[in-house]
Amino acid sequence: MRSHLLNGLTAEHYRRSVTEGVERVAAKLATTERPFTGITVDDLAPRIDAIDLDRPLGDTVAVLDELEDVYLRDAVYFHHPRYLAHLNCPVVIPAVLGEAVLSAVNSSLDTWDQSAGGTLIERRLVDWTTERIGFGPAADGVFTSGGSQSNLQALLLAREETKADDLTRLCVFASEVSHFSVKKSAKLLGLGPDAVVSIPVDHDKRMQTLALARELERCAQDGLVPMAVVATAGTTDFGSIDPLPEIAELCARHGVWMHVDAAYGCGLLASLRYRDRIDGIERADSVTVDYHKSFFQPVSSSALLVRDTATLRHATYHAEYLNPRRMVQERIPNQVDKSLQTTRRFDALKLWLTLRTMGADGIGELFDEVCELAREGWQLLAADPRYDVVVEPSLSTLVFRYVPAAVTDPAEIDRANLYARKALFASGDAVVAGTKVGARHYLKFTLLNPETTPADIAAVLDLIAGHAEQYLGDSLDRAS
Repeated sequence: MRSHLLNGLTAEHYRRSVTEGVERVAAKLATTERPFTGITVDDLAPRIDAIDLDRPLGDTVAVLDELEDVYLRDAVYFHHPRYLAHLNCPVVIPAVLGEAVLSAVNSSLDTWDQSAGGTLIERRLVDWTTERIGFGPAADGVFTSGGSQSNLQALLLAREETKADDLTRLCVFASEVSHFSVKKSAKLLGLGPDAVVSIPVDHDKRMQTLALARELERCAQDGLVPMAVVATAGTTDFGSIDPLPEIAELCARHGVWMHVDAAYGCGLLASLRYRDRIDGIERADSVTVDYHKSFFQPVSSSALLVRDTATLRHATYHAEYLNPRRMVQERIPNQVDKSLQTTRRFDALKLWLTLRTMGADGIGELFDEVCELAREGWQLLAADPRYDVVVEPSLSTLVFRYVPAAVTDPAEIDRANLYARKALFASGDAVVAGTKVGARHYLKFTLLNPETTPADIAAVLDLIAGHAEQYLGDSLDRAS
């Protein structure tokens, strides 16, 4: 079994195995004609359940043949131009190369004596990102597993900065379309069940600052403690960007921690055309970024950035075997001092290789392309009498609903849209997402692939309409 350990003696075996795997994936990417095969759980689960994990195949080629049957053939391929569903981006090749390198070397980014250069590369990328945000020299941060963890750590820092003895008195303010991780974080942090105050949004799905001002004042009048305001730069459902300068003014006036969840909108930090859409982000106390959304990086690659490095002390614990206090005096950089995690992948390497190969402008150009594509898609939807589109896109998300001319029952229209999404997924011709606007069901395009064209969008809209019309026709037949 030692022949399977990666070391100097098995380097050639490693090269052959990885090459075989890469060739399989490359062939799949080159020949995939649809984003999904349409396979069902009932069809796929028995194949996987039938595999006896206690009887290894012993040969990489045989294992890859099996993997073709249970995974590669039926995977959902985000690189396909008609994958239009969630915040999953196609990935750039330098980042995939980084993934291969970091997995083989297997550095752990918790301490200097496990990562050395990796520690410094991550720190340099943190500095690069804080400079892009507009933070000053006291800024800092750490890579995380994703936006949910980044938001959790940001709210932990905000909670500790209040120095409150009674956690049930703390309030967090976020828009009604903010990410669910805000409420989950509040629960994990021991706040009261109603700690997260939901602020209504305007027609463009942006937080209403007048409502925020009223709630901040009410909080103080009720003897509660404002802990944080979470502004969103790119909501998951709509891609909307809250009015950051106005929110910053209110936070400064009330002495409240301002967190910006820019997990989606962080691509604007590299944008050549639309950077001004997140003006005001530099006034935040903390910012979440997900490079694996709008920087075209493989999962996972996220970070939490803070204006003041001193606030990261709230996540610092020392263990004699790992990062004893004496290392601080010796100026040994241990990233675990800033992180909620201990063992942690060197995910920063993917972004490093991307920047060193493509440059920030290259990333920004790709993100600008999908923002412009969303604008063209919105124009298509606005001109199409079959559809109701919710808001003009601030980033690259379109939320819309098929509205048949001959049907007026909102519940029946809901069912038609739900059916169309399900039927489209089952066909494998395209993948779209869904959400609710008020009480009604809508469909959603999240456009993160520069290879997607307006023609792709138009074709998928025709497919959706066809499935919805089929449902409504069948429904009428059943009723009669």
